[in-house]
Amino acid sequence: MAGATSFLSTSIPQYPSSSCSTSSSSSSRNSRVATRATSFSSSYNWNKLVNHTISFSCSANPSSSPSSAAPTTKPLIELQFIGPKPGEDGSYPLDRASAISGEKLLRNIMLDNKIELYAAYGKVMNCGGGGSCGTCIVEIVDGQELLNERTDTEKRYLKKKPESWRLACQTIVGNKENAGKVVVQRLPQWKK
Repeated sequence: MAGATSFLSTSIPQYPSSSCSTSSSSSSRNSRVATRATSFSSSYNWNKLVNHTISFSCSANPSSSPSSAAPTTKPLIELQFIGPKPGEDGSYPLDRASAISGEKLLRNIMLDNKIELYAAYGKVMNCGGGGSCGTCIVEIVDGQELLNERTDTEKRYLKKKPESWRLACQTIVGNKENAGKVVVQRLPQWKK
Protein backbone atom coordinates (compact mmCIF):
# COMPACT_ATOMS: atom_id res chain seq x y z
CA MET A 1 0.00 0.00 0.00
CA ALA A 2 2.84 2.39 0.79
CA GLY A 3 4.40 1.56 -2.56
CA ALA A 4 1.25 2.64 -4.40
CA THR A 5 1.12 5.87 -2.43
CA SER A 6 4.75 6.57 -3.23
CA PHE A 7 4.24 5.90 -6.94
CA LEU A 8 1.17 8.11 -7.18
CA SER A 9 2.70 11.01 -5.27
CA THR A 10 5.88 11.02 -7.39
CA SER A 11 4.22 10.59 -10.79
CA ILE A 12 3.49 14.32 -11.20
CA PRO A 13 6.14 15.80 -13.53
CA GLN A 14 8.24 18.61 -12.13
CA TYR A 15 9.35 21.31 -14.55
CA PRO A 16 12.17 23.78 -13.86
CA SER A 17 10.07 26.94 -14.07
CA SER A 18 6.99 25.63 -12.29
CA SER A 19 6.11 24.89 -8.70
CA CYS A 20 3.59 22.25 -7.78
CA SER A 21 2.32 21.08 -4.43
CA THR A 22 0.54 17.82 -3.81
CA SER A 23 -1.67 16.56 -1.06
CA SER A 24 -3.15 13.14 -0.70
CA SER A 25 -5.76 11.36 1.35
CA SER A 26 -6.44 7.65 1.73
CA SER A 27 -9.47 5.58 2.64
CA SER A 28 -9.41 1.79 2.97
CA ARG A 29 -13.19 1.38 2.62
CA ASN A 30 -13.30 1.63 -1.18
CA SER A 31 -10.97 -0.13 -3.68
CA ARG A 32 -11.01 2.57 -6.33
CA VAL A 33 -8.10 4.69 -7.61
CA ALA A 34 -9.06 8.31 -8.28
CA THR A 35 -6.12 9.06 -10.59
CA ARG A 36 -5.10 7.18 -13.70
CA ALA A 37 -1.48 6.08 -14.28
CA THR A 38 -1.38 5.61 -18.04
CA SER A 39 2.13 4.19 -18.40
CA PHE A 40 2.20 1.98 -15.29
CA SER A 41 1.82 -1.76 -15.51
CA SER A 42 2.22 -4.23 -12.67
CA SER A 43 1.10 -7.60 -11.43
CA TYR A 44 -0.12 -5.96 -8.24
CA ASN A 45 -3.63 -6.91 -7.17
CA TRP A 46 -5.40 -3.56 -7.61
CA ASN A 47 -8.62 -4.83 -5.95
CA LYS A 48 -6.86 -4.61 -2.57
CA LEU A 49 -5.71 -1.04 -3.17
CA VAL A 50 -7.12 1.63 -0.93
CA ASN A 51 -8.95 4.64 -2.29
CA HIS A 52 -6.29 7.30 -2.82
CA THR A 53 -7.04 10.80 -4.03
CA ILE A 54 -4.37 13.23 -5.13
CA SER A 55 -4.94 16.93 -5.54
CA PHE A 56 -2.36 19.36 -6.80
CA SER A 57 -1.95 22.98 -7.77
CA CYS A 58 0.63 24.47 -10.10
CA SER A 59 1.71 27.91 -11.15
CA ALA A 60 3.84 28.47 -14.23
CA ASN A 61 6.10 31.13 -12.74
CA PRO A 62 5.32 31.86 -9.11
CA SER A 63 7.99 34.55 -8.67
CA SER A 64 6.84 36.84 -11.47
CA SER A 65 4.07 39.34 -11.22
CA PRO A 66 2.09 40.67 -14.20
CA SER A 67 3.88 44.03 -14.06
CA SER A 68 7.42 42.73 -13.42
CA ALA A 69 8.92 43.00 -16.92
CA ALA A 70 7.48 43.80 -20.31
CA PRO A 71 8.82 41.61 -23.13
CA THR A 72 11.39 43.45 -25.21
CA THR A 73 10.99 43.23 -28.95
CA LYS A 74 14.09 42.86 -31.05
CA PRO A 75 14.54 45.20 -34.02
CA LEU A 76 13.39 43.75 -37.33
CA ILE A 77 14.86 44.16 -40.80
CA GLU A 78 12.39 43.87 -43.69
CA LEU A 79 13.91 42.52 -46.91
CA GLN A 80 12.71 42.67 -50.50
CA PHE A 81 14.37 40.52 -53.15
CA ILE A 82 14.06 41.60 -56.79
CA GLY A 83 14.20 38.78 -59.34
CA PRO A 84 16.95 38.78 -61.98
CA LYS A 85 14.68 38.71 -65.03
CA PRO A 86 11.35 40.42 -65.75
CA GLY A 87 8.21 38.35 -66.01
CA GLU A 88 5.88 38.19 -69.02
CA ASP A 89 4.22 41.45 -68.01
CA GLY A 90 7.58 43.25 -67.84
CA SER A 91 7.69 43.59 -64.07
CA TYR A 92 10.37 41.98 -61.94
CA PRO A 93 9.24 39.32 -59.44
CA LEU A 94 9.51 40.42 -55.82
CA ASP A 95 10.03 38.17 -52.79
CA ARG A 96 9.77 39.37 -49.20
CA ALA A 97 11.29 38.19 -45.94
CA SER A 98 12.15 39.61 -42.54
CA ALA A 99 14.85 38.87 -39.98
CA ILE A 100 15.82 39.93 -36.49
CA SER A 101 18.58 42.52 -36.74
CA GLY A 102 22.11 41.12 -36.44
CA GLU A 103 21.19 37.46 -36.11
CA LYS A 104 21.53 36.04 -39.64
CA LEU A 105 23.57 36.16 -42.78
CA LEU A 106 21.79 37.26 -45.95
CA ARG A 107 22.53 33.84 -47.50
CA ASN A 108 20.75 32.00 -44.68
CA ILE A 109 17.73 34.29 -44.84
CA MET A 110 17.39 33.63 -48.57
CA LEU A 111 17.79 29.86 -48.20
CA ASP A 112 15.41 29.69 -45.21
CA ASN A 113 12.75 31.52 -47.24
CA LYS A 114 13.42 29.47 -50.39
CA ILE A 115 14.51 32.53 -52.35
CA GLU A 116 16.76 31.61 -55.27
CA LEU A 117 20.31 32.71 -54.62
CA TYR A 118 22.52 30.85 -57.05
CA ALA A 119 22.69 30.75 -60.84
CA ALA A 120 22.64 27.30 -62.47
CA TYR A 121 26.36 26.63 -62.02
CA GLY A 122 26.37 28.07 -58.50
CA LYS A 123 23.86 25.49 -57.28
CA VAL A 124 26.42 22.71 -57.73
CA MET A 125 29.65 24.66 -57.37
CA ASN A 126 29.00 26.82 -54.30
CA CYS A 127 31.15 26.52 -51.19
CA GLY A 128 28.21 26.27 -48.78
CA GLY A 129 28.69 29.71 -47.26
CA GLY A 130 32.41 29.59 -46.60
CA GLY A 131 33.26 32.64 -48.67
CA SER A 132 35.57 30.81 -51.05
CA CYS A 133 33.66 30.69 -54.35
CA GLY A 134 31.96 34.04 -55.06
CA THR A 135 28.76 32.47 -56.44
CA CYS A 136 26.33 34.17 -54.04
CA ILE A 137 26.66 37.69 -55.44
CA VAL A 138 23.77 40.08 -54.77
CA GLU A 139 23.35 43.82 -55.23
CA ILE A 140 22.08 45.98 -52.39
CA VAL A 141 19.74 48.48 -54.06
CA ASP A 142 18.63 50.18 -50.84
CA GLY A 143 19.49 49.84 -47.16
CA GLN A 144 23.28 49.35 -47.41
CA GLU A 145 23.67 51.18 -44.08
CA LEU A 146 21.74 48.38 -42.32
CA LEU A 147 24.38 45.78 -43.25
CA ASN A 148 27.90 45.11 -42.01
CA GLU A 149 30.91 46.54 -43.84
CA ARG A 150 32.48 44.50 -46.65
CA THR A 151 34.72 41.74 -45.32
CA ASP A 152 38.25 41.06 -46.59
CA THR A 153 36.86 38.08 -48.52
CA GLU A 154 34.36 40.34 -50.28
CA LYS A 155 37.03 42.90 -51.05
CA ARG A 156 39.07 40.16 -52.71
CA TYR A 157 36.23 38.65 -54.79
CA LEU A 158 34.48 41.91 -55.64
CA LYS A 159 37.40 44.31 -56.11
CA LYS A 160 36.37 45.23 -59.69
CA LYS A 161 32.63 45.21 -58.99
CA PRO A 162 30.39 48.08 -57.85
CA GLU A 163 30.39 48.90 -54.11
CA SER A 164 26.73 47.87 -53.95
CA TRP A 165 27.59 44.25 -54.80
CA ARG A 166 27.97 41.88 -51.86
CA LEU A 167 28.51 38.19 -51.16
CA ALA A 168 25.37 36.95 -49.39
CA CYS A 169 27.42 34.50 -47.30
CA GLN A 170 29.48 37.36 -45.83
CA THR A 171 26.69 39.90 -45.30
CA ILE A 172 25.21 40.20 -41.81
CA VAL A 173 21.73 41.73 -41.88
CA GLY A 174 21.53 44.37 -39.15
CA ASN A 175 23.66 45.02 -36.07
CA LYS A 176 21.20 43.94 -33.32
CA GLU A 177 20.16 47.58 -32.78
CA ASN A 178 19.05 48.97 -36.15
CA ALA A 179 15.81 48.33 -38.02
CA GLY A 180 14.56 49.19 -41.47
CA LYS A 181 14.21 47.92 -45.02
CA VAL A 182 16.82 46.40 -47.35
CA VAL A 183 16.17 45.92 -51.07
CA VAL A 184 18.29 43.20 -52.71
CA GLN A 185 18.75 42.52 -56.43
CA ARG A 186 19.31 38.80 -56.96
CA LEU A 187 21.90 37.69 -59.54
CA PRO A 188 22.95 41.23 -60.53
CA GLN A 189 25.35 39.83 -63.13
CA TRP A 190 22.25 38.86 -65.19
CA LYS A 191 20.79 42.37 -65.05
CA LYS A 192 20.83 44.35 -68.31
